[in-house]
Amino acid sequence: MPQTQALLVDRRAALALAAAALLAGCASPPAPRAPAGTVGRREPASPMPPSRAPLDIDPGEREAAVAQAMLLVNTPYTYGGNTPRGGFDCSGLIQYVFAQITGTERRLPRSTAQWAAVSVPVNDAQMERGDLVFFNTSGAAFSHMGLYVGNDQFVHAPSTGGTVRKVSLDNRYFAMRYMGARRVFAA
Repeated sequence: MPQTQALLVDRRAALALAAAALLAGCASPPAPRAPAGTVGRREPASPMPPSRAPLDIDPGEREAAVAQAMLLVNTPYTYGGNTPRGGFDCSGLIQYVFAQITGTERRLPRSTAQWAAVSVPVNDAQMERGDLVFFNTSGAAFSHMGLYVGNDQFVHAPSTGGTVRKVSLDNRYFAMRYMGARRVFAA
């Protein structure tokens, strides 16, 4: 009987580890320490042009997007989530925000890579409220995203156990993983 119980405990531990890995979603390994004396975010990666037709959302909707994102601060993170009731992951948050301001008749991207594919690179000096910001949090480009809300701040759904929050682009963790800004609004 003790051997059977040990096997059961091992199986439960393995299942718990598998579930934790699955639920990590937009979560990432701990940030490496920045070298002493370094401050600010890293230079964005070389801009990648959109690989599909840009969305070209009405620029008059920028402030509505920012307002919608700010209303969702403190909503729980849920892997695969895309509603206030069910919680959000990073790309689900962005999908929800833009669905609210454009109407649901328009098919919107779901993954961070899909959002990058339908957005145009923006120089940091020309970033505007409502632009998207992308990060490499898992060793792959465009693995995390948020919505820029001005003053070097963005709103995002961080990881399992977290809530939607507003964070500085100069936050040590995100500054080191910053990939650049992209725009979904028409020029």
